[in-house]
Amino acid sequence: MTRRIAPLPHRHVLTLPARPASVRTARETTQQLLAEWGISPHHPAVDPALLILSELVTNSVRHAASHSPHVTVSYAAGYDTLVFAVHDRHPYQPTLRTTPTGTTAGAATGGASTGLATVAELTSSLAGSAVVHQDGDGGGKSICITLPL
Repeated sequence: MTRRIAPLPHRHVLTLPARPASVRTARETTQQLLAEWGISPHHPAVDPALLILSELVTNSVRHAASHSPHVTVSYAAGYDTLVFAVHDRHPYQPTLRTTPTGTTAGAATGGASTGLATVAELTSSLAGSAVVHQDGDGGGKSICITLPL
């Protein structure tokens, strides 16, 4: 017998221009959504989630704007799960995995890799998951973060 997974009841999609000001807008929108969905700003996953989101949107703005005039953030939440994905149309597929020393592969190169190391570490510390999904046409990607609440 296959167990059905219930869809998360709260959903929102935010599309922003790939500009630096969009990082703040994404963060503020996330804070507002979490409050509307009854997730306390004092929940231990909220501050790390906001930092992860900020890092991902910042990377899209800094490194993908030439290929992607917009960044899209998709959110979903339930009573025990928060999921968000940041999508851009840059074809580069980053690696999001932690190593035994607590860094991400390629983190020593700085820039986006350092931010992705932070994403991987924070996600791992919360027992969450981070997955990169390539667009069907290979011209973009979504980085999807799932965190338990």
